Amino acid sequence: MLGSAPVMATQTDIMVVLQDRPGIAARVGEALGRVGVNIEGVCGFTSGGLGILHILLAEHQVDSARAALDEAGIEIMTNRHVAVVSCDDRPGELGRVMRTLAAEEVNCDLVYLTTTGRLVLGSEQLERVADLLG
Repeated sequence: MLGSAPVMATQTDIMVVLQDRPGIAARVGEALGRVGVNIEGVCGFTSGGLGILHILLAEHQVDSARAALDEAGIEIMTNRHVAVVSCDDRPGELGRVMRTLAAEEVNCDLVYLTTTGRLVLGSEQLERVADLLG
């Protein structure tokens, strides 16, 4: 466990796959903004002409986000719970957190930061992540 106070929460990460072209990420942001959904974290990259966008949402906004993206013609490819970990903003912190998990053979398949600097971790072993970091 990292520190004595709880440092981890669970939130929802949705992933959309889009064409890699100007304005497509704007479409996502506009669709969510129209219905008041706040993007709490985001990670995007391109590969083979496609854009992959991971979006972190508060649990109470998932249904609104799903409806808004559906109305905009944007399909949600995955919807899953992720760990959101508070950690210090200092050199080596990512290594420290990830080493804690690696030492217990816990693999993460998704890592990005929130808009407030918390660490988002996706893992098939989310309960173990919670045990080790929560």
